[in-house]
Amino acid sequence: MAPSGSCSTDCWRVIYWIPVLFISLIVAWSYYAYVVQLCLVVYLLVYHVLFVMFVWTYWQTIFTKPMNPLKEFHLSHSDKELFQHEDRRESQQEILRRIAKDLPIYTRTMSGAIRYCDRCLLLKPDRCHHCSACDMCILKMDHHCPWVNNCVGFANYKFFMLFLAYSLLYCLFVAATDLQYFIQFWTNGLPDTQAKFHIMFLFFAASTFSVSLAFLFVYHCWLVCKNRSTLEAFRAPAFQHGPDKNAFSLGTSKNFLQVFGDEKKYWLLPIFSSLGDGCSFPTCLVNADPEQPSTPSAHNPSVKSAGEPHQFPPKPLRESQSRLLSNGQSEGSEDRDTQGTSNPALTIEKET
Repeated sequence: MAPSGSCSTDCWRVIYWIPVLFISLIVAWSYYAYVVQLCLVVYLLVYHVLFVMFVWTYWQTIFTKPMNPLKEFHLSHSDKELFQHEDRRESQQEILRRIAKDLPIYTRTMSGAIRYCDRCLLLKPDRCHHCSACDMCILKMDHHCPWVNNCVGFANYKFFMLFLAYSLLYCLFVAATDLQYFIQFWTNGLPDTQAKFHIMFLFFAASTFSVSLAFLFVYHCWLVCKNRSTLEAFRAPAFQHGPDKNAFSLGTSKNFLQVFGDEKKYWLLPIFSSLGDGCSFPTCLVNADPEQPSTPSAHNPSVKSAGEPHQFPPKPLRESQSRLLSNGQSEGSEDRDTQGTSNPALTIEKET
């Protein structure tokens, strides 16, 4: 007989898929209502292009697994034993500081401590947070979205943005092409058939989703331009000198490239092209951590491309992971995670 805890976990896993099933049913019904009942032959080509891109980006957002932090951020077996046998927080922080000295870690907890996840047993990379719903640390975590039953973060944020864009275009297109028939419904200009009710509800659903998607899409466009995650918009990342909400902002165009990459042919396709590895990010700060060496010059040969894999130097160089800047100029679990929705007004709770 299976333990009750295991049964409870399985039940929650099923419940988490209910929002995804709901959206999938809505999309399937909208296809039936538009193609079979409305049957606007002239618009079907454009409709199917938007439909395919909408569904493609949606499923990419759902099934793209979060990327794990690089192994360098995980405690070795000896460090793990040493850390767990220490009772004093000061001594634990000394151990974490020694390990973090060779890693590109600049953010801190609000109290100035090294950010450490006691569930994943790793030093958190910059912008990484532990999600209690996924029970893992998510690189550049934005939020946990129940509508895709997945965390939105470094691995799938581009897919999420394209999903918002194509779903908004899909809803606007359906609402616009259905509007004249919706008006005829209220003026008794449509024949009294089953199709008239599909037409009415199709316009109502498309227009309603268009409004909510428009607000959400504009909000995330603003986040991309500022190079912030939803979590960072609610609470600025903390550095050695204190919180700084604009620390990762490199300018609108470079911020855009961080998410969509520098290959224009991939911008509109749900193909991963974001710059970097999700574990370190260029900043506009100089000497954010006095314990780390100063920022290298733009002409320093040690500056690497953001697309290249990490080869950590003995001491981290601030912009050595990105070509963007080269072209110009925890105590315990104090950090927070989220079980929020895709709505910006999500709640932030402490990690377990």
